[in-house]
Amino acid sequence: MVRLPPLNALKAFEAAARHHGFVGASEELNVTRGAISRHVKLLEDHLGVQLFERRAQGVQLTPAGTAFLPTLSEAFGMIRRAAEEVSADANELRVICPPGTSIRWLLPKLEGFREAHPEFRLRLTTDFYPDGGFDPINADIGFSISNLSNRSHDLEVLTLFPTLLTPACTPDYRRNQSLTSPEALADCELLHETRRHSDWRTWVDAFWLVGVDPAEGQDFPNIDIAAKAAVMGVGVVMADLVLCRDELESGTLVAPFPDMVCKSPDGGICLLAGRHKWHSPKIEAFRSWAYDIAEADRFAADQFLHGQNPCDTESRCTNGGPR
Repeated sequence: MVRLPPLNALKAFEAAARHHGFVGASEELNVTRGAISRHVKLLEDHLGVQLFERRAQGVQLTPAGTAFLPTLSEAFGMIRRAAEEVSADANELRVICPPGTSIRWLLPKLEGFREAHPEFRLRLTTDFYPDGGFDPINADIGFSISNLSNRSHDLEVLTLFPTLLTPACTPDYRRNQSLTSPEALADCELLHETRRHSDWRTWVDAFWLVGVDPAEGQDFPNIDIAAKAAVMGVGVVMADLVLCRDELESGTLVAPFPDMVCKSPDGGICLLAGRHKWHSPKIEAFRSWAYDIAEADRFAADQFLHGQNPCDTESRCTNGGPR
């Protein structure tokens, strides 16, 4: 069995054959013409066959050289394409994030990551996960809720900020509905971010409210659309204090019962990635950036909890909707 020829000798021959001479090959490979000649001679000695006929006016491929060139060119082309694909995969960061979190948290901040890490090409998919959950084959990193009992052990999880829930509506809606006590919510239009109504059920169960039926109200596909319906005066949304921060800080939405906040048992918004990718440069760059950006949200949530002393009823809360 013939041993594999030296790579530099193969490169020199392939370049010389394409350029129909040693001069063009030397310019392409940035070596001297003499080096190309020596590498070709080394390859011919290795194979035991002449590849070029040396003539006064230049070189010409022998039948053996002509037969060898297409296979060698194809092999180098395959190596080149494979290297390009590997390089592209290393530099492309595929992120999947549910719509509510994308619109209300990630997208407004994402340009900061691109500016900080121009070496990575970020490709965002704004969608929900299929029934099987996050798949590290389809995406490099994803956003989700942190506490899921059936999550694969092959995934690493980093919680960015907690999920804190409290009802919110427009000032006019609160005034028109006389929302002076939680019991008055029984006569309000409840706005749900999922068809399961788990958002309102979480809060009603947390505070043992009687007369407020979480089964009633209107369903929306995510927190963003539910919050926008509340801004339009349609009803009362179960606001996430982080994801609905803009409306609450601007006064577009108000929390009628600011002392009544429930920490979701889902733990909060987190990042997911395959364990084998967790310490890759692109994953480390994104999760470090996201965790640093989320520091303000963690601080605000912690201040709110300590300042308002809300009920911590994680054992009874059951919120599990997509964000």
